[in-house]
Formats: sequence, C-alpha cells, structure tokens
Amino acid sequence: MDFLTALRSGSPVFAAELRPPRAELASAEGMDAWIDTYHAVRRLTREGTYVFLTDSAVGAEEEDNLRHLVTNLQHDVPRERIVPFMTSKHPMEYCLSYAERARQSGFPALVVLGGDKAVGSPRCVEHAWQLRQILREPDNTLALGGWANPHADPETQVSFLQADNFSAEFYLTQVVSHHDMPAVTRFLSAVHTRGVELPGVFGVFYYRSANPRTLDVLKGFLPVPAEGLTREFAAGATPEDVCARTLRALVDAGARHFYISNLPVARAQIILASILARAGL
Repeated sequence: MDFLTALRSGSPVFAAELRPPRAELASAEGMDAWIDTYHAVRRLTREGTYVFLTDSAVGAEEEDNLRHLVTNLQHDVPRERIVPFMTSKHPMEYCLSYAERARQSGFPALVVLGGDKAVGSPRCVEHAWQLRQILREPDNTLALGGWANPHADPETQVSFLQADNFSAEFYLTQVVSHHDMPAVTRFLSAVHTRGVELPGVFGVFYYRSANPRTLDVLKGFLPVPAEGLTREFAAGATPEDVCARTLRALVDAGARHFYISNLPVARAQIILASILARAGL
C-alpha cells in the first residue's frame, strides 16, 4: 500500500525518519554509513513501517538520498513504503530534476519542504507551496506532502492547509511532545472544527538523553521541552519511555499518524518496536 493510500485507509500509520550520510564523509566512512542505512530501510519496510529520508536536515549537506536509493536498493524493498524529502534549498533545476527522478523511479510520494532559512544554502523559492505548485503543473501523479506547525497559531496553520495553493495531499507537522499537549490540542481542535480533509502525520523526536548541551543545540531547529525532559530522565525514564509517552498522549488527543525522528540507524526497527509496545500500539 502506498503512503497516501495508507493515510486514507483509516488505520494508524507509523514512519521512521532517517538521515542519509553527510556529504563530507570520507568515501569509506560514507559507504559504511550507507550500508547501515540500507539495512535499516530494508528492516523497517519489511516490518510494515514507512521510511522518510531527509534532505540536508538541520542545514548539513547530505548525500543525494534518491540517487543512492535507486542505485543500491534496486527493488529489494517496495518503493511504496519509502517517502523521500526534498527541500527548496537547491537550484530550481535540481528540484525539478529530483521530482522527475522520483516519479520515474516509482516513488509515489514526495515531501516538499522549505528548509531551515537560518543555515545552509538559500531557498530557490520563498515558500515551499510555491515549489509544490511548480512541480504540480506538469505532473500530478506524485502525491506531495507539505508542512504544518502545531506550535504556531492554529487558525493560521489551518488556513495554510486549506488554501488552494497549498498543493499537497498530506502534511507533516513540526516535532511535538507530550509536554506540548495544550498547543497540540488547540491545533487538532482547529483541524476538526474547520474540516481539514488532508491527513496529517505528527512528528515525534526520539530524545536519547537530557544532556543540556545537546538539547541546547536542538533548540536551534525544533521546540525542545528541556525542563520536562530533564525531569523525566532524572526520574529514571528511558528514551523509549519518553518517546512512548508522547505517542500515547497524541493518540489519546486524536492524532492518528506519526513519524519518529532521530532513531539510531543501526537499531531503528528494534527501538521503534519497543516504543510502540510501551505506548500500547
């Protein structure tokens, strides 16, 4: 089942967000990192999990995720279970070529994001919807994914999702936590009240510790509930416990679909299974 069909099926969908190796890695180190990524993608997809592969996450230039997938995975895993990301932090020619390669290679869905303005290369467009609109003009066979932020004003975010120019069949959200539930509840309430039809996939971050320096760095890229996380880890919670609490809280609030970020690549499937079990999912 392809990603969009799964989202529309009524059953919960879980995805693991993985980062391709950084482009500056030495050849041997980069190859080892890709081997780990391939194994993780195979294990996750064979267990029924969808896989997101990022594009220059947190401003660091990453290897071309699509090229490596097509070259090395061949048809060992179903393309329907892999959803590449593309940010607008590339020349327009590259973005157009990337989308065409994704379509020709049999990937039915593509997430198109703006990318962090504060770091890395500049965007080729001001807003991601503009790039999705450009991609949609010559081809409507790719299911496109957009973005929403539950931490921002919910009415404004819903207006973005319902705009004619949003040009997407589904959306991902910024990472949220069980420590952010008032904001999440307001967002879900606005989605329900305004009748948003697009399926949403909520982001959940796998915090491996409450190391102050690590959390401080993360604050530059996503909302981090540092005080709450520090209390939980100090009380003996494991990373799996913390992540499971977020999933459980989101399910109880009415969210249905999720992607988990920052899973250790080599153990992604094992850890994800543990998280889902602890969350009763």
